[in-house]
Amino acid sequence: MKSLLARYMPELWMGLSSLFVHKLRSLLTMLGMIFGVGAVVAMLSITAGAQEQMISFIDLLGVNNIIVEAREAVNWPELQTVRQKSSGLSFRDFRAIAENVPGIVAMTPRKRFKPTKVFPKTTQEAPLLIGVEPSYPQIQSLKLVAGRFFTAEENAAAAPVCVMGEKAKVDLLGYGDAVGSFVKVNDVWLEVIGVMAPLATADADVEGVQAGDRNNQLVAPLDTVMRRFDDNTSFLKDEIDGIYIRVAPTVNSIETAEVVRTILTATHKDAGDFSVVVPAGLLEERRRTQFIFEVVMICIAGISLLVGGRQTSSGNS
Repeated sequence: MKSLLARYMPELWMGLSSLFVHKLRSLLTMLGMIFGVGAVVAMLSITAGAQEQMISFIDLLGVNNIIVEAREAVNWPELQTVRQKSSGLSFRDFRAIAENVPGIVAMTPRKRFKPTKVFPKTTQEAPLLIGVEPSYPQIQSLKLVAGRFFTAEENAAAAPVCVMGEKAKVDLLGYGDAVGSFVKVNDVWLEVIGVMAPLATADADVEGVQAGDRNNQLVAPLDTVMRRFDDNTSFLKDEIDGIYIRVAPTVNSIETAEVVRTILTATHKDAGDFSVVVPAGLLEERRRTQFIFEVVMICIAGISLLVGGRQTSSGNS
């Protein structure tokens, strides 16, 4: 140990002496390395957090799920152009998928409704009302913290009931027990029969899937939304605005999605008024992108250290 120390002591002393001789240069080089690497680490941390939030949201959509989203027209001329080829997403499409796509475990149509007023009143954004069938919790792997989900009988009867998202429940009814309470959506009173556990959210839409705040929702039977709520802009909208599909774990969801896309392209005469989203494919793509970004950032940090060390070495010489 002593011989090893004696061998490198002259070089070590020379290096330290050079650092003290060129104090300003050494300080600036050191600060450049510290701030450069620190900036890279900060970027990695911030990006990793954002990516993790997005991955959690995609994972929540379901790796065994396929989501069909309607691309609805925003004005009358656009609607006329689309309707020359397609009547929009409909129950006919839902039945065509159910009858021709193998490996489906559960599926449900979806109809959204944006209320103009709710009671109890809230200073926050009004919750979105979505109508689905009783298979929705199975497809989305939803958990309830109170109450229950609605039944097939309640859906068939267009029963005025709903299940609240966590944020919607707090905004409208506070932190107490919500089951058995009533909320008024436009002119319709809905009985609260359940409250969903908090869900992951995203700040931006993901490949055509509206992110929004999934905790600020009221989930009601599909027939309830279709029969009891009138939308002033319904002439611009499709019969249904989405379809959720869950396939068996042994089925390749990406390949199945291609079958769904082929069927809808044929029934819509290639109008391009829908999108098919596969969360499993999105999840894989996001993770691959995150890995590439992290590798690039680590390389940049390594180059910063190398350049900084090289500059110090040049200054010492």
